[in-house]
Amino acid sequence: MRWVNRRISRTNSLLMGLIPIVLLTVLYLVLASERHALNPADKILPLPGAMADAMKGLIFERDRLSGRYLFWSDTLASLQRLGLGLGISTLSALLVGLLLGILPPVRATFGMLVTGIAVIPPIALLPILFIAFGLGETAKVALIVIGIAPVMIRDVAAHIGALPRETIIKAQTLGASTWQLILRVALPQAMPRLIHAMRLALGPAWVFLISAEAIASDIGLGYRIFLVRRYLAMDVILPYVAWIAILAATIDFLLVYLSRRMFAWAHGADR
Repeated sequence: MRWVNRRISRTNSLLMGLIPIVLLTVLYLVLASERHALNPADKILPLPGAMADAMKGLIFERDRLSGRYLFWSDTLASLQRLGLGLGISTLSALLVGLLLGILPPVRATFGMLVTGIAVIPPIALLPILFIAFGLGETAKVALIVIGIAPVMIRDVAAHIGALPRETIIKAQTLGASTWQLILRVALPQAMPRLIHAMRLALGPAWVFLISAEAIASDIGLGYRIFLVRRYLAMDVILPYVAWIAILAATIDFLLVYLSRRMFAWAHGADR
């Protein structure tokens, strides 16, 4: 059988996906062991024991100044910012994307504006956001929204705009009004695409979040990473990066699960 025709079961797919992760882990351990054999004080590639010792204090011990468990406080702060930014962007993508996709006058009026905003590098707007909103939470959330909402809007609008014209005509023939077209025809088609757009925007959302926290924040995963980098504390940086990857993968898994449970029809043979 040709490789292009092979079908992989979920169990085998999971096992095959773990192979490169295990190989990279083994490679890291080998390289770290070699560096520490030459220089026991090496900080670039810390051994698992050193990372465990460094994270133990952040996870299980309260900070003397703030009285907080720094690891969990950082995680909660970052997830709150990410959740708020992603939530506002998703709602905007649903409302604006539906109208742009189904209503030609709205698309003609605002389509160019959305495209213009989407192509602006969001990081370039960060100084403007800090000047306009200050150094608080608003600027950080606004950066996430500006960074991912226009792209999500364009994706949803393009999907709705690509619906077969025959579907629209049939609905109108049956007496559907504009609002009924939006709610009964466009909205059901937009929902699985919206979740897909959220998955695609998740990576950039983390990038904008970490960037904002690194520049102006006193708590958060990005803040902690850039705070300890001046001490070359790779025993903290690497676990934090791995934790961010775990959080992102978990959110992505939940979105896939939600989409398949609620919109199984949109996944076809992948159910």
